[in-house]
Amino acid sequence: MTGDGEAAIRLTEVPSALDGERIDRVVSMLTGVSRKVATDLVAEGRVTLDGVVVTDRSRRLVPGQELGIDWAETPVTKGPPIAVPDLPVRVVHADESVIVVDKDAGVVVHPGNGVHDVTLVQGLLARYPELAGVGELHRPGIVHRLDRGTSGLLVVARTEGAYHDLVAQLSARTVHRRYLALVIGHPEATSGLVDAPIGRSRHDPTRRAVVANGREARTRYRLLETFDEPEPLALLACELETGRTHQIRVHLQAIGLPVVADGTYGGGRLKLGLARPFLHAAGLAFVHPGDGEERSFEAPLPADLQGVLDRLR
Repeated sequence: MTGDGEAAIRLTEVPSALDGERIDRVVSMLTGVSRKVATDLVAEGRVTLDGVVVTDRSRRLVPGQELGIDWAETPVTKGPPIAVPDLPVRVVHADESVIVVDKDAGVVVHPGNGVHDVTLVQGLLARYPELAGVGELHRPGIVHRLDRGTSGLLVVARTEGAYHDLVAQLSARTVHRRYLALVIGHPEATSGLVDAPIGRSRHDPTRRAVVANGREARTRYRLLETFDEPEPLALLACELETGRTHQIRVHLQAIGLPVVADGTYGGGRLKLGLARPFLHAAGLAFVHPGDGEERSFEAPLPADLQGVLDRLR
């Protein structure tokens, strides 16, 4: 349900004053979360020492170790986000049940620990204050997400009934989400399905990876166009059958086709002038919760991505 979401990590060097302290106690001290939440973070593999995941909550710390805590999915506060009137929000469609937004790259969808910028949901709350009572308190109305660096379409529920309807559609995999991705390399086939489970990377909890014990993840792709200069590149249309964090980026890297300018998943060596990955949520279709009719929306490539294709062509 979460889509291609954000992750963040706090790194700190263990000071001598914490020599011999239990890791769960130190996580609680540094983050301000309860001891129980800190224990859960450790158990979920979201705490590292010198880059290695630690799951033993009673592990004792040694001065000089680098402690990493990944807690981006924990809300900053139990209270609702504050409306921000001046945040530009590109609304593609709005009615009594849903809002469809074309998100700009660089905008985070909703608040979370490690996120200090104004978020999309705060701009939406200024326009649609009734969202405050819809869905989860810290991300009202949000049923799926896009990465900070990913532009394009997402649907927001405007009522509680619409929220549960859209969540059910996502769970049933009947929401159609199409992305455009420019990748390094040429695919072996003109279309294909990547069916590989995704979980947290054992080596870096801020990243996802294809892992045997991960959650089911399926991405379909179709070749749209190829380029030979400055090196082999391909424009792909990708469709999500599931919505795991960073799914498209992880799956494309796994088949040897990393997204251009994606420094996290192998595409950072070729940026083509971009400051973010070449990934755009171009198409969205779902059954409208109000009237039961299927609605579809399209979002053109933003100027930075379109400029890259124009130069390549």
